Order: sequence, then structure tokens, then C-alpha cells
Amino acid sequence: MNTNRMLVILIATGFVSTAASAAQMTFASWGGSYQDAQEATAAKPFAAQSGIQVKTDTYNGGIAQLRSQVQANNVTWDVVDMQLADATRACDEGLLEKVNVSALAPAKDGTPGKGDFLPGGVSDCLVGSIAWSTLITFNTDKFKGNEPKKIADFFDLKTFPGKRGLRKSPEGALEWALLADGVAPADVYKTLATPAGLNRAFKKLDTIKSSIVWWETGAQPAQLLADGEVTMSSAYNGRIYSAMVTDKKPFGFLWDGQVKNVEGYAIVKGAKNAKEAQQFVRYATQADVLAKMAPLTAYGPMRKSSVPMVDSKVAPYLPTAPANQKGSVDVDVAFWADHSDDLNQKFAVWLSQK
Repeated sequence: MNTNRMLVILIATGFVSTAASAAQMTFASWGGSYQDAQEATAAKPFAAQSGIQVKTDTYNGGIAQLRSQVQANNVTWDVVDMQLADATRACDEGLLEKVNVSALAPAKDGTPGKGDFLPGGVSDCLVGSIAWSTLITFNTDKFKGNEPKKIADFFDLKTFPGKRGLRKSPEGALEWALLADGVAPADVYKTLATPAGLNRAFKKLDTIKSSIVWWETGAQPAQLLADGEVTMSSAYNGRIYSAMVTDKKPFGFLWDGQVKNVEGYAIVKGAKNAKEAQQFVRYATQADVLAKMAPLTAYGPMRKSSVPMVDSKVAPYLPTAPANQKGSVDVDVAFWADHSDDLNQKFAVWLSQK
């Protein structure tokens, strides 16, 4: 074998070996501007720092995609951005790895990782990254000099006239009805679990039923408010923030009664790159990384030490800002897992009644 041929073989062999050994992982999220923000603040900086290539994919929600991968023993994802309710169900089915709490990055002051997360931020199989909320928003032009301040104002058609927008779902509507009727945030789900409490919620909704405009997609509330079809509406906080900041719409938030949902990172059971996935979750849930996400999404970071790092112009719009959490309700995923079928059926019956 001549020297040149041997050199070519060695180079080729070395190239193949290097390519095969290059560390990588796959991260699946929801696409759109949200995943763009995750890539800009977490995936790309992590790859640059660690040398681990991060491939991305799109996740459609629920647990069907995870179940099919795990059951077929063909796991193609390593880390998935999931809502707490879905992660809890997937965890119960054995589709996710358990969280290694000791591997979470500590806060800057040395507080252990778990101790720096807000309530619900770390569960068996999910490390929370952000909280988003469904809340009441309003057109400020319609209430000059007397803006709504409490969730009860949403149900006060006399003082705050106009149509109301509500998502066509019992989630959120039932919680707000009880809050407006005087139930303390801490007692909402306990009350809603009783026949008397559920009846109480529907009776409160009856008081505004004829004034409700129902919506089903996240883009609708901003459009309903802008077109003057409603003066107040439930909405996803990120959507309204975008309408206010980007489109300069005259909208305001009513933080009292906001219903908060936790979202975060989970590692798929049997992930081929579990070690790299663990490193990614640690990096992506550091306080400063989560703080960088906030201005891009208006979602609240789930670490306590993140909020002070966020630009003061953005902080007032975050669900996890201390001032915005007074009167808030954290979604009880166990309650909805147990009662959603029954309540969806009862809600459908209520909608059909004149």
C-alpha cells in the first residue's frame, strides 16, 4: 500500500470516527416564536459552550407522540418542553425519566437548585422553566377613569358594561366564577370538587351568559377587543403582551384571578443521549437563562432569583412577578385530570341551555 493511499484512508477513518463520536441531542418544543426564543437563549448558547449539537423537532402536545416512541423502543427525542399536566400523565405512564434534583444548577447566592424554584416548579419528571397564564384583559379605551381591578369586575356588567370574551371551555371559567363569588384562591378546587360548589360556579356564570362571546383560538381575544366586539376577555398573557408591545393595542391586564400554568423540560424515558439531555436541562433552567426568555415571551421564569434579573420594563407583565401573584390560582393538574371529562360534559350541557 503506497503512502498516499494510506494517508487518505487514515484521514477518512479519522473523519468518520470524529463525526460518529460528536455529542448531540434532540430537543422538541412547540415551534413558532416560543421555540425561537428557546433556541436563542438556551439551545444555541448551550451548544456553543458544551460542544453538544442540539437538533430540534416539533412537539404537538399531549403524550401520544411520547408513548409511541417509548413503546416502539424507538426514542428519537431527548428533551421535550411540556405542560405540567401532560408531563404528570406521561410520568405516571413511565414515559419520562425522573428528575435528578441534585443536578439542577444552584442560584447565584448558592441556594440549591430546587430551593430556588417557585411552588410547582420541580415535579417528579419535569423541571419548570416558565409560567404562563390565562387571565382577564380589557380595552383601556372603554374604561377610562375606571378600569377593572378585581376578577369580580368581569361579572359586573353594570359598572363595567360590554360583551365578555371567554374561551369555550370550563377551565378558567369555573375558577373565575367562584373567585368572583367570594371563594378564596386556596379553596377554589376544593369547592369546585363538590356538587354545591360546581352549581355555585354555574350560577355565577349564568349572570353574564347572555353577554358572552366564546372564543377557541389564542389569536381571537386580541381581535375581539380591537374590533370592539367585547370590552373584556379571557386571554393568554403572552398573546396580549405581544398585541400591546408590538401592535400598540390599548389593552390592560387584570392580574387578580390569573390562572397560572407551569411549563418546563422533561427527559424522555430511554433517551439515547440522556447524559447530554441532563446537561441541557441544567443549563436551560439556570436563573439567568430563564430571565433572558422573559422579554421575548412575557412568560414568567419559574426561578425566584430570575425575576430581579428581568428588565424592569418587562417585569410588570410577567405572571410570576410578585405583585401579579396576589389573588392568583395555580392550575391543579390532579383536579383536572380527575374531573375534566365530567366537567366538559356538564359545561356542554350548560352551554346548550337557554
